[in-house]
Amino acid sequence: MAGWSCRFLLQRGTRLISPRAPAESPALLVGCIRTMKTTTWFDEHLTEDNQKYMRNSMAEEYRELTAAKLSPLKDEPWTRHEWTEGSRRVGLVAVKLGMAPIWTKTGERHAVTMLQVQDCHVIKYLSKEEYDGHTAALIVGGKNVSPFHRSEQEMEMFRNAGVPPKQKTTTFKISDNAIIKPGTPLYAAHFRPGQYVDVTAKSIGKGFQGVMKRWGFKGQPASHGQTKTHRRPGASGPGGDPAKVFKGKKMPGQMGNTYITAHGLKIWRVNTKLNVLYVQGSVPGYKNCVLKVRDTVLPTRRSTLLNPPFPTYLTEEDGDLDEDLYDDNLFVHTEPSLTLT
Repeated sequence: MAGWSCRFLLQRGTRLISPRAPAESPALLVGCIRTMKTTTWFDEHLTEDNQKYMRNSMAEEYRELTAAKLSPLKDEPWTRHEWTEGSRRVGLVAVKLGMAPIWTKTGERHAVTMLQVQDCHVIKYLSKEEYDGHTAALIVGGKNVSPFHRSEQEMEMFRNAGVPPKQKTTTFKISDNAIIKPGTPLYAAHFRPGQYVDVTAKSIGKGFQGVMKRWGFKGQPASHGQTKTHRRPGASGPGGDPAKVFKGKKMPGQMGNTYITAHGLKIWRVNTKLNVLYVQGSVPGYKNCVLKVRDTVLPTRRSTLLNPPFPTYLTEEDGDLDEDLYDDNLFVHTEPSLTLT
């Protein structure tokens, strides 16, 4: 934060006199000095070797912290309920890697988005009274970051859960039978191939754009008397009446940089080794952005969610899975396409 420190000096000839001089002395403002208050990063005054050592020691501490709380259900197990119709599970925090093509067994080509679940843990449990009085919730965090970039209030929440600081924390509403103890890790096997999910992320910001780019308007004719109105929206009033403009009228403005949810995206493949989800189509956000994935709310798609890992996938209780889980209609390149009899 910047401030101004002004120094008033009295000048008599070439000699500078104190501001406490008599009032009849001629006064002159010599100059103002601007003072800057700057912040210091934790690694600003460290050498490259020391910075590397701090990062390595911090990563080792994160690994030990994560390994110590790998399965908190062993210490104080919380009651694990069975899945019932209408149950609401927790979601995941994932990172968008990019897109890739896949093929079905009938030869159809689809584009999928790869979402990697990185260091996803349950941070805190909120009861109905603590949240909104109607439903319980779980705070979930993903992707470890430096503790110097988190506030002390957030660090206290992470320390109570026994997990490293997270880049993104989000809240998921859950049913009473889907409660998970804080500190429990969440994996990509939380979802299964064939089910549908909703993905929420902040879209790429495009800045202030006109109606042609923002809303896909056709624009005005290029000739026949048009002057400097080629990309204008035209009349904005109802029936050409400029006295009234309805609320919500499509006009120039900020494009992108808002949270968008893509509903009903099918999961084609799950890689349990690298914790990668292969989701149908495109999802909002740029590459390497952090987003949230949860079971879809579409009633026509929820019928595919039959007895999923509930409340989540636990390696100690559910056992190990194959490295890759595929949808029944997905063509697997590693399998032989021809069989000889």
